[in-house]
Amino acid sequence: MEAKDAGRKVILTGDRPTGKLHLGHYVGSLQRRVELQNSGKFDEINILIADDQALTDNWDNPKKIRDNIIEVTLDYLSVGIDPELSTICIQSALPALHSLSFYYMNLVTTQRLSRNPTVKSEMKLRGFSAGENGNENEAGLPAGFFTYPVSQAADITAFKATTVPVGEDQLPMLEQTREIVRRFNQTYHRDILVEPDILLPENESRRRLPGTDGRAKMSKSLGNGIYLSDDEKTVKTKVMSMYTDPEHININDPGHVEGNAVFTYLEAFSGKDAFSEYLPEYSCLKEMEEHYRKGGLGDVKCKKFLLKVLEELLSPIRRKRADWEKRIPEVYEILRDGTKRAAERTEKTLSEVRSAMRIDYFEDRSIVKDWEAWVHGTQEG
Repeated sequence: MEAKDAGRKVILTGDRPTGKLHLGHYVGSLQRRVELQNSGKFDEINILIADDQALTDNWDNPKKIRDNIIEVTLDYLSVGIDPELSTICIQSALPALHSLSFYYMNLVTTQRLSRNPTVKSEMKLRGFSAGENGNENEAGLPAGFFTYPVSQAADITAFKATTVPVGEDQLPMLEQTREIVRRFNQTYHRDILVEPDILLPENESRRRLPGTDGRAKMSKSLGNGIYLSDDEKTVKTKVMSMYTDPEHININDPGHVEGNAVFTYLEAFSGKDAFSEYLPEYSCLKEMEEHYRKGGLGDVKCKKFLLKVLEELLSPIRRKRADWEKRIPEVYEILRDGTKRAAERTEKTLSEVRSAMRIDYFEDRSIVKDWEAWVHGTQEG
């Protein structure tokens, strides 16, 4: 019987603690996590703060990671993650993940890892093809980053996650995990590990929210994000300076909706209720877009509407965060308790993996019995 047939529905998701979380995180995963948490359809929900993986490209600045552990946890709690229903845990405090990563590295070739789109893009960015003197070894990625997909596979399989809610940019990572699961189960003739299913955001505009500057993706490193913890004044400044259509100079000029960050955000965040509440002259976004395309609708009006939509979302998140910020010792205990539960869960999987590999020497005394039998047989012979 396959492990997945056991019937348990388990979610694993998480974030790298390299900074506060932004609207891209919210629409890409956080909002869905809360919905799934409250649906009652899952037996177990685990949210991993991936500090180990964050160190792969921040090895020289561990303080950055440490400082953001609480920040990320506050973001989780402020959007509605309930520690009674979801386990929030810290990756580096789960030793089973490190052991599983090492075992899985033997199931993956360096050639396969180098074909992973995420790894390939980073290799290109860092000039892996040749160093300053034409020596590839001088320009290589840190081994930890190169094996990032293997580490992610360890995270997912350690919790025996059946569902992983992520953005579409993580599809290659999930496929790598599925390959490792199949290879392990076939190699050791045991259906120990579970092949996870990916859960993408239903709204396509939410799969990869662009930055406020119109770049393809909102990113902490690019500084083009609206953060969940931003105050009202900061959000206003960012929205009013958002990238729109450079050819829409005068209000009567025909405008382009495609590639216009304001309209992409409206597609992601606005519903019919928003129009009836804040902009009743339009019944829906489609009508507003048609007006903009014809001309006669200014960017400032569009941005003011977006600002109201975002404030409706962010105001309660802000208030909840302010409340949790007064209870940091409680936040710390939530992290410690969640990590303790996660350690027990992942150690169980590690034990099963070691048993399948027959390297559980001190749990299974058959190694002694085998030798005794061999010695006895030799003596008799």
